[in-house]
Amino acid sequence: MNSLTVDAQSNVVSLSGELSFSTVKQVLEESTTLFSPIIDLDIDLSKVNRSDSAGLALLVHWMRVAKQENKKIVFHNIPSQMLAIADASGLNELLPIQ
Repeated sequence: MNSLTVDAQSNVVSLSGELSFSTVKQVLEESTTLFSPIIDLDIDLSKVNRSDSAGLALLVHWMRVAKQENKKIVFHNIPSQMLAIADASGLNELLPIQ
């Protein structure tokens, strides 16, 4: 089961669970409402236990939306399998990673 939460004090968005073809749609739907009031998106992926290319596509989508809405976005603790996919596809240089 996936969980997308925002820490009220730090405004850090935490995602836990699986980020894959079977779960990305649900996470996307939740994020649309959850991200709306946040100006600086700090997204922590340290609790994502599995990911595939759909997870990476979601991060790219979030980057596009943030740019359209003039929001800052930074990803923290991207899982190694997602970084490997990003590296193979050339997206690793585009991801705002901290």
